[in-house]
Amino acid sequence: MMWFFLCLAIIAEVGATMSLRAGVTGSRRWYIPVVAGYMLAFFLLSMSLSAGMGIGVAYGIWAAAGVAITAVLSKWVFGEPLTLLMIAGIVLIMGGVLLVELGAPH
Repeated sequence: MMWFFLCLAIIAEVGATMSLRAGVTGSRRWYIPVVAGYMLAFFLLSMSLSAGMGIGVAYGIWAAAGVAITAVLSKWVFGEPLTLLMIAGIVLIMGGVLLVELGAPH
């Protein structure tokens, strides 16, 4: 269940972040899903921790996946840049999170 909660937390965080971008450039009503999404994301992250996942692994995966998914979605939805250097940075972040996961006791 810890991985299920973590995946849902990532989805909620990305949704909240994308809503934040929409709220800045559009209707202020987008701030409602921003607040709800971040609250849900932290709740689900805490559920993942309660289910036994280590904080270093959970937060690392949550943050890295959020950065990667948000960068790709913002390119597609908002037309923001996604350069090769940015992609390389995302790959490096993901590699670091993988090392944290592999180094965690199981």
